[in-house]
Amino acid sequence: MQHVWIRPAALTLALAVSLSTGAAQARDANQDDAFASIATVRQAYASGALTPEGLTALFLSRIATIDKAGPTVNAVLETNPDALDIARKSGKTGPLAGIPILLKDNIDTGDRMQTTAGSLALAGKPAPHDSAVAAKLRKAGAIILGKTNLSEWANMRSNHATSGWTGRGGLTVNPYVLDRNACGSSAGSGSAVAAGLATVAIGSETDGSIICPASMTGLVGIKPTVGLVSRTGIIPISHSQDTAGPMARSVADAATVLSAIAGSDPRDPATKDADKHATDYTKFLDPNALRGKHIGVVRELAGIEPNADRALEKTIAILKAQGATVVDPVEIPHLKELSEHELDVLLYEFKHDINAYLATRPDQPMKTLADLIAFNDREAAREMPWFGQELFLQAQAKADLSDPTYLQIRDRNQRLAGPEGIDAALAKDHLDALLAPSWGPAFVNDLVLGDHVVSGDPTVGGVSAPAAISGYPSITLPVDFAHELPVGVVFFSAKWSEPTLIAIAYGVEQKANAYRRPRFLPTLPIR
Repeated sequence: MQHVWIRPAALTLALAVSLSTGAAQARDANQDDAFASIATVRQAYASGALTPEGLTALFLSRIATIDKAGPTVNAVLETNPDALDIARKSGKTGPLAGIPILLKDNIDTGDRMQTTAGSLALAGKPAPHDSAVAAKLRKAGAIILGKTNLSEWANMRSNHATSGWTGRGGLTVNPYVLDRNACGSSAGSGSAVAAGLATVAIGSETDGSIICPASMTGLVGIKPTVGLVSRTGIIPISHSQDTAGPMARSVADAATVLSAIAGSDPRDPATKDADKHATDYTKFLDPNALRGKHIGVVRELAGIEPNADRALEKTIAILKAQGATVVDPVEIPHLKELSEHELDVLLYEFKHDINAYLATRPDQPMKTLADLIAFNDREAAREMPWFGQELFLQAQAKADLSDPTYLQIRDRNQRLAGPEGIDAALAKDHLDALLAPSWGPAFVNDLVLGDHVVSGDPTVGGVSAPAAISGYPSITLPVDFAHELPVGVVFFSAKWSEPTLIAIAYGVEQKANAYRRPRFLPTLPIR
């Protein structure tokens, strides 16, 4: 299948900047700047060694030469035609002033870019308003560079989907080894940041959609407490589990972005207490933070993928060497019960929530989930060449949210995952956080058969499930490599525990020192 990508005006202008007599604007950026941290970029701006316009032009050029040609990572669905103009006018105030950032294509931006969840059904007219996340990023001074590809409808269309594929954008690949998967559903956000196509990106998660792609592309990903970050203007799956969060090459960058997007929003009732907890999360970047921490190892989530297990053991050694107390093993009560009804809850909520979201997009013809189903049937050759829409059909068949069955299983899931699950495990051994291996190394892309099982007990739903179903926060970071592919671990804890998780992850990161730039290998060498 061939997917035609039309170069937007902003990218044409960026190439002109770098290749014509206006090249002086781009010469103040180099390839190292594409992988620089937020703090390093801000220092370069302050000294005059780099400009927001130069860095933005560099990223636009890399998108043209790396993402859409050369290795062809295919992580960026669309670039902002106004990005260079925004960069020229960029101010110096705000924690993200002049920082180019990519947004997953399920996050509304009230500009000339589209928001489609990767589906041709929503292609055409842009969203009328910024999402709450986009508005906060602009207020913090960020340059919204473009939209990233994803798993279509955030992996809520089919059980047999390939992560990172959309009808609108094709398949995003892993920049470390190009025939490997970037996981999903925030595949484009992960691959783009790993490949040096933006300083940071925003992903979204219902269950695993930040944690898995961040792990497989060697990034730090934070899945916040549900209710810390507003979902207003984000194409939904589930109001019980959805949240947006940062994906970055360091804990410090992820913490900086989370600080900018956290906070209450009257349009999202789940965020009513967010302002009580939102803070400057960079305050918790203490290299000595591991001393005195008590961390439990969830062995039930290990022992499945050997490379992931080696990363876990390396992390445990770091924790002990830095003064943490490791309780190994610990049990999360009801762990194997968590996935029994998770999908049912998501199906009920998706039908309700997607219809509510579509009502905020009055200028496009899709009004209901039934309309989306009909569109996919009409456009099956473009939308369903590899997998179908059985999850759409199952959701459409569900009753409304007053159904006693829905209310019962929703409350049961959250109780077993949260108070009787994670909270109980933390309380039993007086723990600050729980630790498990993240997914194993990235699996090979397979559009015919769909995603391969990687790591985590499939009866549980993967290492992301306990935090996802409870609505509690989790953070993943890279700690090792296996066969040229990054491997990470995940920490999770109680509601509103982002400060603790960031502190722990930062302490591990300083000793693991595991981030490395991708080499865009076409496949793994066979020796």
